[in-house]
Amino acid sequence: MPDFRLIPSIERLRQLAQVRALETRFGTEATVIALRGAAAAVRSAIGGGDGSLSTDSLVTERIAVLTEAELSRVFRPSLEPVINATGVVIHTNLGRAPLADRATDRVALVARGYCSVEYDVGRGTRGRRDIHAEALLCRLTAAESAVVVNNNAAATLLVLAALASGREVIVSRGELVEIGGGFRVPDVMAQSGALLREVGTTNKTRAADYAAAISDRTALILRVHPSNFRIEGFTERPSLDVIVSVGRKFNIPVMEDLGSGYLRTASRSAVRPHSDPDQTSLKARSELDQRSVGV
Repeated sequence: MPDFRLIPSIERLRQLAQVRALETRFGTEATVIALRGAAAAVRSAIGGGDGSLSTDSLVTERIAVLTEAELSRVFRPSLEPVINATGVVIHTNLGRAPLADRATDRVALVARGYCSVEYDVGRGTRGRRDIHAEALLCRLTAAESAVVVNNNAAATLLVLAALASGREVIVSRGELVEIGGGFRVPDVMAQSGALLREVGTTNKTRAADYAAAISDRTALILRVHPSNFRIEGFTERPSLDVIVSVGRKFNIPVMEDLGSGYLRTASRSAVRPHSDPDQTSLKARSELDQRSVGV
């Protein structure tokens, strides 16, 4: 018959030198929770006839080992360095581009203490936390204003909510994509309050399809970069400047969701080998029409 009396009380286990060391390292609350889980696991093992748990010392040692293993697992950082051997240099799942040494040094310097995240040092008053990258982005893209958010789906949601809530947004059927993380263009649009107006077909959408769908309910035309798949063969997709021309004709703003598109400054005029020919500089895009929005 299993002898559960071999399992010490939690308070008795806490007196062990190795457990006291764990409390110092991980805290009392977390250590007690881990002790209870380890004691329950040992109870199950004894009940299952584990012959290696026949004495007080063996039981105590097993609980201590299980406790340390559980605490190490729980407190192990989820982010850790890896080697990128995928062949994809800018890899979404691996943190995209590594930061330069100057950037990481700056992050470390600022993160060690307090910083002006939402304080205007010059004026001595509360500031805005979205200004730190705004000036750089505006200079890079020729935008009037800019803000950084967590991902491109969030950026698209904000723009749609601001410009098209309760009104129609025209999108090609071939661009109603799902990107990594389960974000779907129709779902993002619904969350923003905008109304989806599909045009064209999966493989062919023409400028005339956009023009025919425009009405007094139209808020904007949305062009989505299908960054995670490709349709080949019998296809047609108007370029951005053609869509902007349609928007200009009907006085409808055009928004482009660049997805994981390649952001280039105007000074870098050469297109990379095998890159999307539509990935021209954002400065050039903005010069096409001030009503076009690049995300």
